[in-house]
Amino acid sequence: MWKEQLPAVGYLEGIFVKAEYRHKGYAKELLSACEKWAKQQGCTEFASDCELENDTSFHFHRAMDFKEANRIICFTKRL
Repeated sequence: MWKEQLPAVGYLEGIFVKAEYRHKGYAKELLSACEKWAKQQGCTEFASDCELENDTSFHFHRAMDFKEANRIICFTKRL
């Protein structure tokens, strides 16, 4: 049976830089190291997310050449 092979995707789950260290390039350096690692693992794409109301994160992602792919609703339930 043939299965479609999906590309390997690296994923940035979260990034945070304390206020006093922002705008010094640290987040960009961290992201670059993550992207380099993902490439070494065979990833051909890199993804991330942020909360809709987190403008700081949104602008960071845009500045780092991320393109918005979609918007989602997350669900949880108690077990």
